[in-house]
Amino acid sequence: MQITTKAIVLSSLKYGDTSLIVRAFTESDGLKSYLLKGVFSSGKGKLKPAYFLPLMQLEIVASHRNKGTLEGIREVKVATPYRTVHTDILKNSVVLFLAEMLGSSIHEQEQDQGLFNYLEHALLWLDEHALSPNFHILFLLNLTKYLGFYPDTSLEEAPFFDLQEGEFCESPSLNPLIQSENLIGFKKFLGMDFDALQTVQLTKFQRRELLKTVILYFRLHVHGFREPKSLAVLNEVFH
Repeated sequence: MQITTKAIVLSSLKYGDTSLIVRAFTESDGLKSYLLKGVFSSGKGKLKPAYFLPLMQLEIVASHRNKGTLEGIREVKVATPYRTVHTDILKNSVVLFLAEMLGSSIHEQEQDQGLFNYLEHALLWLDEHALSPNFHILFLLNLTKYLGFYPDTSLEEAPFFDLQEGEFCESPSLNPLIQSENLIGFKKFLGMDFDALQTVQLTKFQRRELLKTVILYFRLHVHGFREPKSLAVLNEVFH
């Protein structure tokens, strides 16, 4: 079945000498994997490796057989050109980290318009604004709305947040908890949109601790989650 859809690149991996395997989150069908044959050969094919950088927003004409095998892409063009995301070294470090997190967290092989719209909006916001050192934390916390485990804020004044249960609590449990200073930072991001990011002030140490906590939250709630290898680079960027 041939389909035209928007797609956001999550990862690309060289296959053999001339081919590429691309994982992308598509607007039409959710997560898809594609085998692009011969994109590194010297011919004048339409599919170039530069189209498949992390979190590129594309429009593709693809063959979807929906049999659990690698699909094919016939045509590709950039749906939304970025101005800064791949040329600003700091933003590019954030993009590599977020692409890894998304690659570990998104497993749906079906349409999810809400999630696609969120990714599209958030990446455009990143491209168009000066980089906040807290962008990736808010991106990940708001992402949990679409993955099904956004924090329950009904007891937000309680002194603990239970990461396993995803809710605030009055007394500590045996589950991993957020508390004290880390909890104060965590609560600043709840219910926030990207335009309010400049109001959040965190030290380097607070930011690292909070990010570690958010990654643990994902690990507890996402089946098969893998620790992002690019985390060390991100921590160096926001030193």
